Amino acid sequence: MDNQRWFHFFRPSTWAFIREARCTPDFSLFDWLHGYVYMRWPYLYIGLGTGRHPLTRWLAPLASGLLRLTHLRPTTSAGPNPMTIADTYHGKVVSLPAARRLVTINQEINLTNLEQVIPYGHARDLVLSYPQQIVVLECPCRKNRPNPCLPLDVCLIIGDPFAGFMAEHHPTRARRITVEEAVAILEAEHARGHVHHAFFKDALLGRFYALCNCCACCCGAMQAQRNGIPMLAASGYVGQVDEIVCLGCGLCVESCQFGAISLSEGLAEIDPAQCMGCGVCVSRCPQEALSLRREPGRGSPLDLDELLTPALHP
Repeated sequence: MDNQRWFHFFRPSTWAFIREARCTPDFSLFDWLHGYVYMRWPYLYIGLGTGRHPLTRWLAPLASGLLRLTHLRPTTSAGPNPMTIADTYHGKVVSLPAARRLVTINQEINLTNLEQVIPYGHARDLVLSYPQQIVVLECPCRKNRPNPCLPLDVCLIIGDPFAGFMAEHHPTRARRITVEEAVAILEAEHARGHVHHAFFKDALLGRFYALCNCCACCCGAMQAQRNGIPMLAASGYVGQVDEIVCLGCGLCVESCQFGAISLSEGLAEIDPAQCMGCGVCVSRCPQEALSLRREPGRGSPLDLDELLTPALHP
C-alpha cells in the first residue's frame, strides 16, 4: 500500500496523534498502538479493564498478556522492570475551582515532570495544545454499568490531538462543546456530589488528556483505589471540621465518595488518610462547618496559576 493510500486509510486526527507521538521522546510504536486502541475503542478497553464487558471472559487473558508487555520497561542489568497500572494510568483529584481553570485556560501549556503534583513514575506531564478544543464524551465507566449514574456525557477530553480524535472517531458518543458548556458540566456534576479527576496516561503521550467527573459506584479508578490500587493522587488538601459549628447532621458522611467521614460523639470526623481533598463535603454542609486546608503530606494541588507562575516569572 503506497503512502497516498495509507494517508486516506487514516483519519486526520489519527495523523495528528502520529505527529505528536513522533515528537515525544521515548514514545515507541507499541506505545502508539496502545494509545490508538485505547482511544479508538475506549468502551471495550475500559469494560475489559473493569471486568464489566460481556467479552471479558474470552478476551481477558489476551488483554492481561498485552498489559504485562505494556508494563515492562528495560532498566539496568537487573532486567525488565514491571510497572503497576497506577504508574501508567492514573488520576489527580482536583477541586471545582481547579477544574474550572483547566477548561478555561486560553493559552497553550507545557508543564513536564510534575513529581510533586503527579507522584507517579510515568504520565505526569500537563501539555495542552489548543486547550479550548474540548469534547464531551459519554463516560466509558458509566456505559459499562447496567444501571449507571446519569447523565452519561460527563467526560471532558481537553486539547488536541485527543479532543479531535474522540470527536472524529466517536461521533455518536462525543461532541465538541464550548468552554461555557464545559464549566456548566463541571458545576452540575459537583452539585450531584461527583468528584473531578484529571486523568493522565502513558500511552497518550505520557500526559494529561481528560477531566472526568466520577462517582464511586461507577468509576473504575475509584473502585480500584478502594481495593488498594493507588490509581488516584490526592488533591493536596484535606477536609477539616469546625467542631463548634458542626451539628452532626451526617450529610457530609453521605456525600463523601471516599468513605473518609464518619460521626463520632455527634460530630463529623474526617480520616485524613482516606480524605482525597475533593471538596464535595464542603459544599454539602448546610452549617458551613467544613473546609479544606493544604496538607503537604498529600502532594501539591494541580493549580494551573500556581504551576505557571515560575514559568512566567523565573
